[in-house]
Amino acid sequence: MPIPVVTHTSHYRPCNDPTPQRPLTMSARNLQADEHLPPHRHPWGQITYAMEGVVRVTANNSSWIVPPLRAIWIPPNVVHEVTVLQKTRLRPLWVQAEHAPFPGAECEVLEVSPLLRELISALEQLDLGVAHAREPLLIALILDEVGRSATRPMRVPLPQDKRLKGLCAALIAQPGSPLTLDEWAARAGASARTLARLFERELGMGFVQWRQQVRLAHAAALIARGMPLAQVAEQLGYASQSAFSAMFKKTFGSTPSAFFAARGG
Repeated sequence: MPIPVVTHTSHYRPCNDPTPQRPLTMSARNLQADEHLPPHRHPWGQITYAMEGVVRVTANNSSWIVPPLRAIWIPPNVVHEVTVLQKTRLRPLWVQAEHAPFPGAECEVLEVSPLLRELISALEQLDLGVAHAREPLLIALILDEVGRSATRPMRVPLPQDKRLKGLCAALIAQPGSPLTLDEWAARAGASARTLARLFERELGMGFVQWRQQVRLAHAAALIARGMPLAQVAEQLGYASQSAFSAMFKKTFGSTPSAFFAARGG
């Protein structure tokens, strides 16, 4: 019988923690939009991956938008939470700490290759309570493929200062907002100069650059869902599709069409 799937966000441990003998295991949740997995941690690492749908992962004072073409590596003992943005089939992989594919305590955005997607799908069909000759082979291949995965700069850092928290949360919820820093300052009860200093001090970048990161993170999810580029550009506040494509190419080295065509499998 394939891995059991739950449809809730309550604490769920399917009794298949990773071990030296089985260094990678899987759990499964099918969740509706707006559901939320609260902050938690565990001694193993996690590859957060959704076969369908889009989620937002928050960890290490950063946020990531994760469509099916992407996954997030979360190192062991890192507190993380997940918000469902679109009805999703969440299939996190749990990786024993000794087999972590990346060093350090930083999360990584991974490209999910067609091979990795199919390997995860094959693992999902196994009953993890029963020994299978294929299981160690699939696990070895998944760990090898994850370690070879390209990483992408899709991180959106999050602030600690309460004056920035509300502003940043509002922009993440509505990335296409045309409000300027001066207009946000009026809402936040602080001067634009103060907010500009806080962006540089807490987030390591200016307001415009941070907003661009948010918009590009959302763009990946919208394009993965098949939304036309012109509509993506309009929804995210760009003056034109060409302006959006130019910004995307500056960040990723190729146009959105070429980038996703090459990775769609």
